[in-house]
Amino acid sequence: MNIIPAFIRRRIQHRPNLVKIVDNIGWLFLDKVLRMGVGLLVGVWIARYLGPEQFGLLNFALAFTGLFGALAGMGLQSIVVRDIVRDPSGANLTLGTAAVLQIVGGLLSFLIILGAIAWVRPDDPLARSIVAIMGAMMLFKASEIAVYWFESQVQSKYTVWVQNGVFLLFAAVKVALILSQAPLTAFVWVMLAEVVLVAVILLLVMGRYGPALSGLRASWLRAKTLLKDSWPLMLSGVAITIYMKTDQIMLGQMLGDEAVGIYSVALRISEIWYFIPMVIVASLFPAILNAKQQSEALYYQRLQNLFSIMVWLAIAIAVPMTFLSTFVVTLLFGQAFAEAGPVLAIHIWTAVFVFLGVAGSRWYVTENLQSKQLVIIVSGAILNVALNYILIPAYGVIGAAISTLIAQASSAFLFDAFFPTTRRIFFMKCISPKPPVFQKLHF
Repeated sequence: MNIIPAFIRRRIQHRPNLVKIVDNIGWLFLDKVLRMGVGLLVGVWIARYLGPEQFGLLNFALAFTGLFGALAGMGLQSIVVRDIVRDPSGANLTLGTAAVLQIVGGLLSFLIILGAIAWVRPDDPLARSIVAIMGAMMLFKASEIAVYWFESQVQSKYTVWVQNGVFLLFAAVKVALILSQAPLTAFVWVMLAEVVLVAVILLLVMGRYGPALSGLRASWLRAKTLLKDSWPLMLSGVAITIYMKTDQIMLGQMLGDEAVGIYSVALRISEIWYFIPMVIVASLFPAILNAKQQSEALYYQRLQNLFSIMVWLAIAIAVPMTFLSTFVVTLLFGQAFAEAGPVLAIHIWTAVFVFLGVAGSRWYVTENLQSKQLVIIVSGAILNVALNYILIPAYGVIGAAISTLIAQASSAFLFDAFFPTTRRIFFMKCISPKPPVFQKLHF
C-alpha cells in the first residue's frame, strides 16, 4: 500500500531515495499518530478509572522497570542499523549476535529489577508484584532485532502493521477491563501479554520479509565488536532513563504514589510528542550516513537542517501547550488531576532539548564518539538526581519538572560546549532556531 499522497509523489517521483524516506516517515507517523490517539484515549480512561494513587503506582512501576530497559537493549539499535547499512552481507551474523546479547541483557535486567524492588519497597507486596510482572517484559527484548532490520531497509511499514494491530487489539481488552471493573494487576498482566504477542509476530514477519530466522548466526568475535561500539550507548541509555524516570521514582519514594499520578499525567501529555523526532531521524539516518561518504559539507548541511526542523517542531508544540496546559489536563483527565497543569506548562519545554538530543545522538554514533556522549549523559543524569533531591522537598511535583528541564537542556545542549570534539555540534545547535533551508534537503 502506498501511503504518500499522489500530489506529493508526483513532485518527488524522480528522486527514488526521497520517495523511500517520505514513505517510511509516513508509515512511522501513521503508527505513532494512531497509537497516540487511541493510547491517549484509553490512557485517560484508565487514569480516571484508577484515580491518582493507583495510576501513580502503575506509573511508578513503569518508571522503575524502564530504568533497566536500556541494559536489556544493550545499546545495540544504532550500531546494528549502522552496520547493516554498511555491510548488508553480514546482516545474518549481526542480527543473530544482537539477539543473543539482548537475551542475556534481558535476563540480567529482570533479575536486577526483582532485587531492586525488594530493596526499595520491602513492605509493599502490591508494588513488588506489579514491578515483577512488568520486569518480565525485558525477557522479550531480543525481538527488537526485527525493528532494527526494517529500519535499516527503510521499510518500517512492516513493524507498523504488527505493532498497531496488536496495540488496537489490546486497547479493546483494556477497555473491557475498565467496564468489568478489573483490579490494577489485571491491567499489568495485559501489558505483558501485549509485549509477548508483538515479539512473536515481529520475529515471524522478519522471517517472512527479511532474513530467515533459521539463517541467523552468532559468534563471540562479532559479539565483542558489537559490544565494543555499543557499551557507551548502553550506559548512555541507562543514564537517559535515569534522568527521564528518576523524577517519578523519587516522587514516589519522597511524596507517595498520588504525587506520581499527578506528575505522570503531565508527562503523558508532554512526552506524547517525542515520537516525532524518533520517526524523522529513524527515516533520515541512512541518508545522512550516505551523505558522509559523498561529501563532508553535504553531511553537515543535512545535519544542520535536521537540527533546525527539530527545534521549530518543538517550539510549535511547546508554545500553545504552555498556555493551554491546565485546560488540557482537566479536559482529558478531570479535576482530580488539575495539579498537573502547571507541571505540564514547565515540562513541555523539555521537547526542544529532547528533539535536539534525538537528532544529535545519531551524530555521535556516526562520528564514533559514544564515549563522549556517555560522559555528557551521565553528567546530566547526576545533575537531575541532585536537582530532584533539592527541589522536590521544596516545590513538590513542580520541582521535579524544573529538575528535568534543566537536566535535559544541559545534557542535550550545554554540555556539548565542554569538549573540543563536540563543540562543532554545540554551535550548530546554537544556530538551529534559524529556519531550515528546505530546498537544500537533498535526501
